[in-house]
Amino acid sequence: MRTSHAGAVTRRVALPALLVGLACLGLLVTACGDDGANAGDGSLEVVAGATFLADIAQNVAGDRFTVAALIPRDTDLHAFEPTPRDLAEVADADLIILNGGGLEEKLEEAVRSAGGDATIVEASAGLTPRTPQTGEPLHDSGGDADPHFWLDPTRVITYVENIRDAFAAADPDGAAEYEANAAAYIDELKALDAWIGNEVARIPEADRRLVMNHVSHGYFADRYGFRIVGAVIPSVATGASPTAQQLAELTAAIRAAGVKAIFVETDENPQLAQQIADETGVTVVDDLRDHSLSEPEGEAPTYIEMMKFDTRRIVEALAP
Repeated sequence: MRTSHAGAVTRRVALPALLVGLACLGLLVTACGDDGANAGDGSLEVVAGATFLADIAQNVAGDRFTVAALIPRDTDLHAFEPTPRDLAEVADADLIILNGGGLEEKLEEAVRSAGGDATIVEASAGLTPRTPQTGEPLHDSGGDADPHFWLDPTRVITYVENIRDAFAAADPDGAAEYEANAAAYIDELKALDAWIGNEVARIPEADRRLVMNHVSHGYFADRYGFRIVGAVIPSVATGASPTAQQLAELTAAIRAAGVKAIFVETDENPQLAQQIADETGVTVVDDLRDHSLSEPEGEAPTYIEMMKFDTRRIVEALAP
């Protein structure tokens, strides 16, 4: 039986006529037009924002069609600014899947303000943003809600259900297939959750202290028993700049909490994190991939492998 999500209502948005017919740019996980997989065969044309989101959606789509990703790998999702040519990737799309929650602000603004007839699906619709843990610093100076729901795989179950329902509404003939694919992938997500829990158990509770380069891992911390000590960039977006006082306060908090490492993503500048590490003697781990998949032959070609890779790097840095 499928679960109904009132928050997962999709919305029609318009795409400007001038975009129609512009060439694909090769920015996709599977670039549109590479093999004509969806062209003219009556299957859905679906574009997701991020690579990890395209992979999640592909697991629901199965073999019925190929889900493309608009934002290239190793690109800062918070700072991504679509050009008219980028938007040409979605000009003919039936569905556009975004994370929502404020993650793709510039992309959302561009798509919503355009003209045309695509349907936006917010994968995180229905999820409630977190509130800080007891004792957690109020490090988000912008006051924005945290959109990084996917770093808790149990919350990705809602993504899958929302995407499943959107696919079934757009393609009723495939509803049974989407239902079966979603159920199988949810089982994989539950197995991933158990795997992460077992890996994290290797870290003593006293060492489960997280300092990220920006405010990102709150849902991960809540799920797996970490304490958030702070973030170098005091915002859920990477474009903010910390003040000298904020950096000094974080440095003091790192010393007081006995933090072992600062974690930075591959698409972020590690300079400030390294500066703090030099002052405190902690390690900088600068290759997390929480926003972006690797190339197919790399260490994190799928959402599940991305989560496993990041978990391994966190455990390696914090476990005895």
